[in-house]
Amino acid sequence: MLDFYRNKRVLITGHTGFKGAWLCNILVMAGAEVYGYALEPQGEDNLYDISGVDKKITSCIGDIRDYDRLKSFFDKAQPQIVVHLAAQPIVRESYKDPRYTYETNVMGTVNICECVRNSSCVRSFLNVTTDKVYQNNEWEWGYREDEKLDGYDPYSNSKSCSELVTHSYINSFFNDMNISVSTARAGNVIGGGDFAVDRIVPDCVRAARDHKNLVLRNPASTRPFQHVLEALSAYLLLCEKQYEDREYAGFYNVGPNESDAVTAGKLARIFKEKWGEGFDFEEKSDGGPHEANYLKLDCSKIKKKLGWAPKWDIDMAIDKTVEWTRTFFAGNANECMERQIRDYFS
Repeated sequence: MLDFYRNKRVLITGHTGFKGAWLCNILVMAGAEVYGYALEPQGEDNLYDISGVDKKITSCIGDIRDYDRLKSFFDKAQPQIVVHLAAQPIVRESYKDPRYTYETNVMGTVNICECVRNSSCVRSFLNVTTDKVYQNNEWEWGYREDEKLDGYDPYSNSKSCSELVTHSYINSFFNDMNISVSTARAGNVIGGGDFAVDRIVPDCVRAARDHKNLVLRNPASTRPFQHVLEALSAYLLLCEKQYEDREYAGFYNVGPNESDAVTAGKLARIFKEKWGEGFDFEEKSDGGPHEANYLKLDCSKIKKKLGWAPKWDIDMAIDKTVEWTRTFFAGNANECMERQIRDYFS
């Protein structure tokens, strides 16, 4: 798969985030010419700075809501492949600032679609959304790509809107152009280097580092957890396949096998087992805003049509996360990151 990307020009929005930093490192190792557009990396500890990938790509710091700045950088990059990751990605933050969430996640999508529409260089465009775009009926079975889109909270709903924006641009413009366009609805990703707030594994890492108990606010919530390399491998395969044949373009769920859709409580227990001493947690609701309790994806479409399948189960995903984190605490995580990328894609 990665051989395809040698010498390809790839633009990533949101490249300074957790997923974006992993994706930049993968593409650099593959020999791609990588361009990134995003806000400054957040926090003193962030994977983008830790990995040093900023020295290996062409980066532009800017807001996805700023169309003129985005368009200027886009025109200079002349990308053949575009992966749209830039977003306000936290459910609880969307309750605090819904306007910013909608501006970023909806108008940001409009802006990148406009850049693609007004270009003659792009062959493959992928908008990454979320598993939370679906109207969640708390079913025990996985949602399929033709289910109703209607996220509950401002984050989930704004991502549903992002899907609809993309659908409209496909119907109105991209079908008449030589551009293959897809959306990827991924589940919750975990892995080394995620320091975000209000995410279970980063909270586990901080609790382990500080020798404090973690309070799980929704221990019974079921999510399709997967290692970040699983999702990114699906994105890269999809971009490659639709680049070569528009027949592969479409809307895809990306998630783990059904057995790996686990509760937050089970995820914390696995982390505790892998980490060992110095970490514990307690289950206690904090009475926060509504979040879905049960959410699974049916990923049969991407498995059948693209031949993609998960490689690392939840146990291995936590193993790799703990390995990276211990290496980071020891002062050098880059070698571990490159080794994990090679191991996954070998």
